Amino acid sequence: MTRRAAILLIGVLMAGGVLLLTSISTNDDDKIPGYMEADLVLIGSEQGGRIARLDVKEGDKVTAGDAVFTLESSEQEASVAAARSRLAEAEARLADAKAEMQRPREIEVLEAALKRAEAMLQQSRLDLERVQALYDKGWVAKAQLDAAVAQHDSNDAAAQEAKRRIEAAKLPGRSGQIDAAAASVEAARHALEEAEKNLAKRKVVAPAGGTVEEVYFRPGEVVNAGQAVVSLLPPGNLKVRFFVAEPVRAKLQLDQTVAVTCDSCPPDLTAKISFIAREAEFTPPVIFSREQRQKLVYLVEAHPGEAAAKLTAGQPVTVALGPEQQVVR
Repeated sequence: MTRRAAILLIGVLMAGGVLLLTSISTNDDDKIPGYMEADLVLIGSEQGGRIARLDVKEGDKVTAGDAVFTLESSEQEASVAAARSRLAEAEARLADAKAEMQRPREIEVLEAALKRAEAMLQQSRLDLERVQALYDKGWVAKAQLDAAVAQHDSNDAAAQEAKRRIEAAKLPGRSGQIDAAAASVEAARHALEEAEKNLAKRKVVAPAGGTVEEVYFRPGEVVNAGQAVVSLLPPGNLKVRFFVAEPVRAKLQLDQTVAVTCDSCPPDLTAKISFIAREAEFTPPVIFSREQRQKLVYLVEAHPGEAAAKLTAGQPVTVALGPEQQVVR
């Protein structure tokens, strides 16, 4: 073989090698490395205090409404008891304002006085009739008749007064006093409801179902209002994150379905793209290969749904876009 022929053969082989290399994607055609990310739900209390009881541990499965932890609540329990006492007092005042002004025994005394006055009135009426008959016959003087009339009128007035006393004794309190007492009852009832709500907030429950990822505080420790005590991962809060080059990004769309595979992934696992970054990054946070280090890449996120509930945050996965969106070099 001549020198010219050898050089020509080597050139052909090198050209073929270059053509072969350029035809193979650095990511095995449409396979893109990625990883699982989790949007954790941080569970804390609206109030601060010392943790009295912790009802979960890391790895526990909880459903919405399950108890997570309870804060020490002796002060809140005392506030509820005091509010109940104030409500009972206000209700008693309202009942007293609506009740008769005099007690039953006092009314009985007034009724006895009325009977006595009526008896005296009856007697004075008979005396007046007798004196009137004698006066008509001329047997008694006019002064005696006048005295009988005056006595009758006096006894009649006494009987009327006794009746009025009984009616007044049976009247309830004045309308203004009743309204004020009713307003006090309403205010005391609202105060009790507020105290009970504050007490209920000392017991924190899970806002959604999921897995307890991490416990940050233990019983006996003090936490501030709003400070996370437990982190929860609902199944729907797992997402796949991967990075693509600009030509691939241009072909991706929201709600597009991609295939996801990994060592522990369920078969036929898919995810829907929910986020495509507008700005490029020089390199993803995890360096998967040397060829990707200097590439401008775009972050893409996809949600696999509850089918990926057994996967964990940080787990590496492989994303398949499909033959029409192959990754370019």
